[in-house]
Amino acid sequence: MSDYQFCPRCATRLAPRTDPEHEGGRIRMACPDTSCGYVHWDNPLPVVAAIVEYEGRILLARNAAWQEGMFALITGFLENGETPEQGIAREVLEETSLRAESTELIGVYEFIRKNELIIAYHVRASGTIALSPELVEYRLVEPAKLRPWRAGTGQALGEWMRRRGLPFEFVERPGQ
Repeated sequence: MSDYQFCPRCATRLAPRTDPEHEGGRIRMACPDTSCGYVHWDNPLPVVAAIVEYEGRILLARNAAWQEGMFALITGFLENGETPEQGIAREVLEETSLRAESTELIGVYEFIRKNELIIAYHVRASGTIALSPELVEYRLVEPAKLRPWRAGTGQALGEWMRRRGLPFEFVERPGQ
């Protein structure tokens, strides 16, 4: 359940609400003020992810908040008013300074632990890599040497490799 404690409309303390008839028995945080009617649905957030292909290799990056040696795909939240394709091109540009030349949908994956829905793409990109302050380092990996992880974006990476006939085994990552 979310961390919401107060109604964003009227500032009344939210209370748990269950409506078995309309919401399948799910507990939702709702404003008890009937004139307000706010319900925090706590639906998954749409996230876009990119398997960035750059000069024949795949770019993996390390977020500044992550432990050393942990690398992943380029990801970000979908913004209001943009398509997933526009969102992933924007994220790749913002985080790596690379321009998306093409995007191909890989699939949609749940990431329940973070309440996210991941829309994953293979992005062929060009330009000169320059990381955003959010990222501290990157690696360019030959596709056959990739080691997908079991959760979230790792599932997309495994699917991308499978479609290309590349052998792989899922590896465990810290925190999984």
